[in-house]
Amino acid sequence: MTTTAPTAAPTAVLAGKTALVTGGTSGIGLAVVRRFVHEGAHVVVTGRRQAQLDAVAAELGEAVTTVRADAADPAQIQDLFDVVAARGTGLDAVHANAGGGGFKPLGEVSADDIDTAFATNVRGTTLTVRGALPHLNPGAAVVVTGSTAGSGTEPNFGLYGASKAAVATLTRTWAAELAPRGIRINTVVPGPTETPGLKGLAPENGDALVQQIAAGLPLGRVLRPEEIASVVLFLVSDQSSGMTGSEVFVDGGSTIA
Repeated sequence: MTTTAPTAAPTAVLAGKTALVTGGTSGIGLAVVRRFVHEGAHVVVTGRRQAQLDAVAAELGEAVTTVRADAADPAQIQDLFDVVAARGTGLDAVHANAGGGGFKPLGEVSADDIDTAFATNVRGTTLTVRGALPHLNPGAAVVVTGSTAGSGTEPNFGLYGASKAAVATLTRTWAAELAPRGIRINTVVPGPTETPGLKGLAPENGDALVQQIAAGLPLGRVLRPEEIASVVLFLVSDQSSGMTGSEVFVDGGSTIA
């Protein structure tokens, strides 16, 4: 069966532009890739699993370039930006989305857990944004994925929350550093979103976990990845031209629950 890439919107927001989405093979990242393609962009997509990258390429065709890369691995990040450089178009939009975390109470936290959490979310994000710098076109915009856990007190989620809080702080600093170049960088802060990552926190009963979380949210449901993707699109578009160093919460009201 032949898969045809989606047709760009008639008034495509990203027509003729090149974007990078890390962690773009599932969940929020994949929703962003699909939205960027729909809005006319060519998207460089990274992920750690080749089978998932192949699935994205099969779905979206020539509208994407897939690169197997772990955002926390400097050598693989260098390979990624070698691919970006070879395309010769620079980057107009970057979504540094690769990351993750899990539950673990303080009494069970190991040194390796600390290193893993901060490598995945802080080192990976930093290496991605740093690596993108030489390739960012004038007026480019960067979006980093944060988390409501970064400002919360969810039991057993301390390492993940701390790493995401660090990312938010870094993003504000980078916004000040990049402003003289006319580069904007903002953080999108998703609340609980129905993704494989969320369900993976309870591998044996992911659907029940989603329902439990949804019951505690003002909207009575968790978010859809596509709802986050809409905000990411806004943040890389000219519609948000006056925004940099901001945190935009898309959380289903979890901060007021």
